[in-house]
Amino acid sequence: KLPTMKMLLLLTALLSAALLASTAPPTCYSRVLSLSKEITESFKALQNSKTVDSCVETLPRLYLDIHNYCVLAKLRDFVAYPGCDRVVEVNELKEKARSLYTILISYCRRDLVFLTDDCNALEIPISPPIEHS
Repeated sequence: KLPTMKMLLLLTALLSAALLASTAPPTCYSRVLSLSKEITESFKALQNSKTVDSCVETLPRLYLDIHNYCVLAKLRDFVAYPGCDRVVEVNELKEKARSLYTILISYCRRDLVFLTDDCNALEIPISPPIEHS
C-alpha cells in the first residue's frame, strides 16, 4: 500500500508542477517576443489581402526583431505614418505597434538586451531555412 501512496503523491506533484508551468505569467521578454511576431504576421496578412485598400502598399515595411535596437525607430515610424487612416486593419495594427513600443521603452526597458543596431536588417526579413527531405 505504501508504494501506491508514494506513486499517487508523485503523480500529484508532477501534475501540480505542470499546471503551474502552464499558467505562469509571461515574462516581459516572452510578451514582447510574442507581440512582435503577432504584429509581423498581421502585417504580412494585411499585405497579402486582396480586399484591403491600395494604400496598404505604401505603408513602411513592418518586419520586427526585438533584438535589434532599430526596432524602436521602426515602430515609431510605422505608428506615425499618416496614410491608411481609413483602414480599420491598419489602425488596429498601429495600436498593437504602439503597445509594443510602450512595453519596450517602459516596462521591459531594463530586461531586454539589444544584440545589434543594424537598421537595414529590419528592411529585409530573413527567410526561414529551407528544409531538405
